[in-house]
Amino acid sequence: MVKLWDTETGDIIHTFKGHKEGINDIAWSCDGEFLASASDDKSIIVWSIGTREAVKTLNGHTNVVFCLCFSPHSNMLVSGGYDESVIIWDVARAKPIKVLPAHSDPVTAVSFNHDGTLIVSCAMDGLMRIWDAESGQCLKTLVDDDNPICSHVRFTPNSRFVLCSTQDSAVRLWNYQTSRCVKTYTGHVNRTYCIPNAFVTTSTKGKYVVSGSEDGKIFIWDLQSRQVVQILDGHRDVVLAIAAHPTKNLLASASMEKDLSIRLWVGA
Repeated sequence: MVKLWDTETGDIIHTFKGHKEGINDIAWSCDGEFLASASDDKSIIVWSIGTREAVKTLNGHTNVVFCLCFSPHSNMLVSGGYDESVIIWDVARAKPIKVLPAHSDPVTAVSFNHDGTLIVSCAMDGLMRIWDAESGQCLKTLVDDDNPICSHVRFTPNSRFVLCSTQDSAVRLWNYQTSRCVKTYTGHVNRTYCIPNAFVTTSTKGKYVVSGSEDGKIFIWDLQSRQVVQILDGHRDVVLAIAAHPTKNLLASASMEKDLSIRLWVGA
């Protein structure tokens, strides 16, 4: 099930039920009108926030759907899964536009760039790939020398770089045009789980990179200097989810079995 919370009051607004098995990822449409969920039952459900109903079910993956992301115009969705494929969907028609044989291991993250022309994916095979969203052509493959498992990847807000979390306890900023890693952020622990990263661009003090950690902490780095500027301590288990508010200086985090809490952190 998917729970919708009010961030001001902390109350549960609604619980969406429809999947037959566990849910691995959720994504908001950019207009805030829809929510999509990726499940172990091999399906994606698109939910209307207005009617609180399931409006589309996307079937096409042959194994667990692990990650998904709406395009900036919310007309397309990209998903990745344990079938090692990346699927680009027409949301209105609930049909695949492209099915990409993307990786040789489960796909752990997918993301659109700011104008929806590019997609980045990463997988347990240690590869990051940049795709043309219209043609489905692979434009670039990025890999670190040690080839660690990739946990998560996203474009920077200006789409000039990608930020990748890997299971050697590092977050790396890549210039995908030159295929070079330009910055590395370390200090957290990530060796087992697919822990996402986030950008904080709403602070007046600068731009920051954020990641959860397997020691229950949240690490915040200065984007440019790579220095740890703050460590948030409060969870009692692995911080498995992290999200930055698009306009407010606010972070949300969630933790695993020994904790099972969602925490909101307000920046200065």
